[in-house]
Amino acid sequence: MPVATRVFRTALAFCFAALAFPAGAADAGKPFAPGDVFGLAYASDPIVGPAGERIYYLRHTMDALKDRRRANLWTVGADGSGHRPLTTGPRSLSSPALAPGGRRIAYVDKDDVGQQVFVQWVDGGERAQLTRVAHTPRRLTWSPDGRWLAFTMLVPYEPTVLGELPPKPEGADWAPPPVVVERSVFRNDGRGPRPYGFQHVFVVPAEGGSPRQLTSGNYDHDGGLAWTADGEALIVSANRGEDWETNPVNTDLFRVPLDGGPMTRLTDRQGPDSGPVVSPDGNTIAWTGWDDRGLGYHRKRLYVMNSDGSGRRELLADLDRDIEDPQWSVDGERLFFRYDDRGNTVLAATDLAGRLEQLASGLAGTTLGRPYAGSDFAVGGKDRFAYTAGDTSRPADIAVGRRGGAGASKVTALNENLLAHRQLARVEERWVTSSADGRDIQAWVALPPGFDPSKQYPMILEIHGGPFTNYGFRFSAEVQLYAAQGYVVLYVNPRGSTSYGEQFGNLIHHAYPGQDYDDLMSAVDAVIDEGFVDPEQLYVTGGSGGGVLTAWIVGKTDRFRAAVVAKPVINWASFVLTADMAPYFARYWFPAMPWEDPEGYWARSPLSLVGNVTTPTMLLTGEADLRTPISESEQYYQALKLRGVDTALVRMPGAYHSIAKRPSQLAAKAAAVLAWFERYGAAGS
Repeated sequence: MPVATRVFRTALAFCFAALAFPAGAADAGKPFAPGDVFGLAYASDPIVGPAGERIYYLRHTMDALKDRRRANLWTVGADGSGHRPLTTGPRSLSSPALAPGGRRIAYVDKDDVGQQVFVQWVDGGERAQLTRVAHTPRRLTWSPDGRWLAFTMLVPYEPTVLGELPPKPEGADWAPPPVVVERSVFRNDGRGPRPYGFQHVFVVPAEGGSPRQLTSGNYDHDGGLAWTADGEALIVSANRGEDWETNPVNTDLFRVPLDGGPMTRLTDRQGPDSGPVVSPDGNTIAWTGWDDRGLGYHRKRLYVMNSDGSGRRELLADLDRDIEDPQWSVDGERLFFRYDDRGNTVLAATDLAGRLEQLASGLAGTTLGRPYAGSDFAVGGKDRFAYTAGDTSRPADIAVGRRGGAGASKVTALNENLLAHRQLARVEERWVTSSADGRDIQAWVALPPGFDPSKQYPMILEIHGGPFTNYGFRFSAEVQLYAAQGYVVLYVNPRGSTSYGEQFGNLIHHAYPGQDYDDLMSAVDAVIDEGFVDPEQLYVTGGSGGGVLTAWIVGKTDRFRAAVVAKPVINWASFVLTADMAPYFARYWFPAMPWEDPEGYWARSPLSLVGNVTTPTMLLTGEADLRTPISESEQYYQALKLRGVDTALVRMPGAYHSIAKRPSQLAAKAAAVLAWFERYGAAGS
């Protein structure tokens, strides 16, 4: 039987055997299993009511029959009381927005045509459909007086047609017409072919009526929008430059009048200006962005300016972290925001003088597959805040606190009936010294259930993607599944990771892969030195940027018994010219175009090292992946085959880059990885 067939059959047997045992009291003490993925839930998109007494949020669950994630709207008191649903059933709500006064809530839900805007009365439950449009409304935002809802939506245009066909005979079954591509970005990972059109700003009366388009032109207006305090205009982020196709992040802020008058530019610089928020008194606009210096990683900064665009200045210039999602306090005295710091997401606030105040940490839990950053928060009346709180043992719950209060506390426990009855890996932090230059590198070790430090265990090195992102002390279904099978799991934030400052992130600028390899190997060595890892039982895997580094590692060393390279880049030249966001990658990740510096592209490509590989190496990629197309994996697979190295190519049908988006594919991915490692483990060798 071929290797790939054996891997798949073993993986599927492992996955579906676990599905046969639903969670319950009889399962107390069992390890986390693939079937448990379908029992996970998490919170997102919290909203705090104007009085600070009620919280609204989206509760995400897994639909095992349809293999989809669902999202319904729930509410809970700030003290944890009155926890109840506002919507139920197999819905997938998005963009919840609470009206001023707190009596109505808008969201996007599906009807028989597509995604639409609905408004629901919080107390009575009555629901009104406001739109019946052909394209999905996004970024719902209430006007200050509650009379209008603004949103962005695609406005299509007719695609180019080259040539003319004769009339089709009645009843004829012809092939679809040719598709003419003239855009730089013509497809998007997670969506497929990019629709012909541009995102524009609309308003619709909150009591119903026809949506009215406010913006025009062949430009996208999807970098955020906010109402002015008087309700007479919207502040919109858009890329309206002549070079918008090849300079994709260069957005600016514009004032767009509600009466249809001409828009006014408020910012004008090279670099993004996005996520605007207007102070309650209307005098100040805050937003995030950066000055474009052509770096692989730019730190996102916080700015404020007067409502007419004058007096622009940066707040917290010395906070060497990415500032995300600024929100005004109800009194307009300060801005709340979040930032990642050493693998931990922090909620903080600053006044307009730049005095920083940390309010909470441990924001996490909205990503389930791997321990990436992912969180939401909101601010309401009485300086009450709510956020998604998670750790290595639980995905996101809702936690509530108050500025100046005693501290935040969780008001939901969405996974207790499952995870309280599972033996989970204990995760510990480590700091190691890189052999490259003596830098401190942060890492975490997940210890399998029943861990005994006097024994030796096999270890998996699991590497994050990005590369400009971070792992942390967060829940990961994949890490738990690996640990449940008796593996120690090591995950690391090597140089290039975010949450350590701009300099650390840019240590891999135009040098990736590079000394991040040394950081990872130093972490492996440090954990081996602790004595509980068998140095002859090492395995390595990673996805996306982690797939790049996994392929790089097996080209540099044979110390790992087996490897799984997930959704990688193997050849940087082919990647830059086939990935969905080619203009971005070419502009920021390389100093020249592939035809101008072929040697430079090749020197950083894992394919250049394939002649050294002896490690059994499996490839795993979504067939619909448009970020790191499956052609990258196919190149490496064929190269390994031609060299006679044990290999397999696992193709995830219909999966984009985010394989974990569908729960069965999250479980199947982990099962395939474990089956491959088992095949080449001590027992299988």
